[in-house]
Amino acid sequence: MPFLVRRLLFYAVAAWAAITVNFFLPRTMPGDPATSLFAKQAGLLQPAQLESLKKAYGLTGGSMWSQYLTYLANVGRGRFGVSLSQFPVSVTTVIEQGLVWTLILGLAGLFLGFAIGTSLGALCAWRRGGLLDSVLPTLFMFIGSFPYFFLALLAVYVLGVKTGWFPQSYAYEFGLTQGWNLPFVRSVLWHLVLPVTSIVLVSLGHWLMSMRNTMIAVLAEDYLTMAEAKGLAQWQILLRYAARNAILPSVTALGLGIGFIFSGQILTEIVFAYPGLGYLLFQSVTSLDYPLMQALFLMITLGVLLANFLIDFVYVLIDPRTRGAQAQRV
Repeated sequence: MPFLVRRLLFYAVAAWAAITVNFFLPRTMPGDPATSLFAKQAGLLQPAQLESLKKAYGLTGGSMWSQYLTYLANVGRGRFGVSLSQFPVSVTTVIEQGLVWTLILGLAGLFLGFAIGTSLGALCAWRRGGLLDSVLPTLFMFIGSFPYFFLALLAVYVLGVKTGWFPQSYAYEFGLTQGWNLPFVRSVLWHLVLPVTSIVLVSLGHWLMSMRNTMIAVLAEDYLTMAEAKGLAQWQILLRYAARNAILPSVTALGLGIGFIFSGQILTEIVFAYPGLGYLLFQSVTSLDYPLMQALFLMITLGVLLANFLIDFVYVLIDPRTRGAQAQRV
């Protein structure tokens, strides 16, 4: 069976297990889960409305098996019920609004940190013992020892409150019309500077050291000596042979980073009041919005699984040894 098909089946089983656990956990609580979920709206909802909400969550009073099948059908259609903290807006609508901002912030911070960190790590290893290799690893590992929220708070205080150079919170300036217009796009990019910078600074040490250490091991391989003997330019040896093979472990970490975007930047979003999924999760916990919490936890799990499958796919493309091992099995 092809490598990617086997991995896809594995992730499909893992996703089913996550959905199943997400279904049974709330139902292990004593009492009626629907009544617990909608207790805050007890004085606002009529019995018929409460019954319709029960049906939306699969809590119809039937057997557990029928409730489970109803829940699977609702998940398949992207229906997670109504948010209690933003009633009567649906959970799907709330998540769609926050997902866009989480992806903008998370992907910008992740890919900038990956690109800058791996490039600096390759240069440090290529010029091992030089000025860059003596200063940058120690500097960025020291900065990376601080948690996200500390640098975020420091950035807000120094660059936001004291100097006023950058906005202190939210994703854009209030009063602007959302859309692909220059004032709105410029405001979004300007509001990204502080949160993205805090994420990148903390992650640079990890990317740099990972690439540097792997690159040093790769530089000792015989095929690089052969490339030099053939008279290839130094930049060709660095990019096409050394860096391409040394970057594979970093690609794996990049996939995990993409999966953990949904949960790894919660504190940063809270500090900057950035309206992403992390900030929504914080609000759902403080307001006991169980439907939104349940959907966000499931989304975090599925996001990690999807990111890992994409990295498996990228591995097949950039690592010929994976294709070779697959051909031998066939």
